[in-house]
Amino acid sequence: MSDIASVNRLPLYVVLPNDIDDPATPSGGNVYDRRICRELAAEGWSVREHAVPGAWPHPDGRDLLRLTRTLRALPDGSLVLIDGLVASAAPEVLAAQAGRLRPVLLMHMPLGDDAPALRGREAAALGASVAVVTTSAWCRRRLLDLYDLAPEHVYAAPPGVDATTVVPGSEAGSRLLCVAAVTTGKGHDVLVGALAGVEDLEWTCVCVGPLDRDPGFADRIARDARAIADRFHLVGPRTGAALDASYAAADLLVLASRGETYGMVVTEALARGIPVLATDAKGLPEALGAAPDGSRPGILVPPNDPSALAVALRRWLTEPDLRRRLRGSAGDRRPTLTGWTETARLISDALRSPVGVS
Repeated sequence: MSDIASVNRLPLYVVLPNDIDDPATPSGGNVYDRRICRELAAEGWSVREHAVPGAWPHPDGRDLLRLTRTLRALPDGSLVLIDGLVASAAPEVLAAQAGRLRPVLLMHMPLGDDAPALRGREAAALGASVAVVTTSAWCRRRLLDLYDLAPEHVYAAPPGVDATTVVPGSEAGSRLLCVAAVTTGKGHDVLVGALAGVEDLEWTCVCVGPLDRDPGFADRIARDARAIADRFHLVGPRTGAALDASYAAADLLVLASRGETYGMVVTEALARGIPVLATDAKGLPEALGAAPDGSRPGILVPPNDPSALAVALRRWLTEPDLRRRLRGSAGDRRPTLTGWTETARLISDALRSPVGVS
């Protein structure tokens, strides 16, 4: 079928982790999956979701059996978009169906990047696919570095962001916001160390994000932050209006991550004109981007460096000219951000490719 309208009427089966709509486990990956399902349907695809229970990406035998049954139930020749958290953990299941189905992997992150022991399994899953969609240009480059993939079959479709109102910010700029699950990878230990280095200044820091992904680490952060407990607040997950209110009360988004495939919270902040202080790890510079004049709408520091983060925080809190400049750049970056319809268009292009759809 070469006609786009005819292609779009084909069923698109989307295989997702079962927690996609669980408000207790918000994540950028879940938001991405939910939005692209909605936007692909709006583009005309007949989207048929299959949320598979399991401890993805660490399934047990029952989880793999559920996935096997889900894929076996799909008609021969089906075009299947499979979340990489599921597919990368189940290469045998995917390979067993690859000759009958047309699987396209949606890779939120290369699992083998930080866990070399998983690379063989991830490579097998990627090899069983007809195309790969990544959620950032960085992720696409990294997959091509790690695995023997044909570049023309690997696509990048960065997350979109919704247009929203600008947050004016306070004169002092002292209201800091971190939006991230409290896990080692998100670097809350680095953030606490940096905040201790600016304890002499006025600030508050609200940390929005699940506390149960790594309970031992979350407990450690709470202990380490006792000296600043009156100004450092772990408030748990927030979604919808409550999350919007958190952004509305912020002057600066602070993200001390050790690595992000993209960093959707960065563009969420920029959509509100809020500058960003983040690490320069992996895909974060891509998300931060630049204003049309080339200026950065924030500050990037090395990961795993509390001192560098503290220096940047001190500059933000003590230099009004810097705050004005970064706010201006964030305001100029805001209209250059793309929406979710563009993300869906990029994914549609991958699905319509000669590899994905014949």
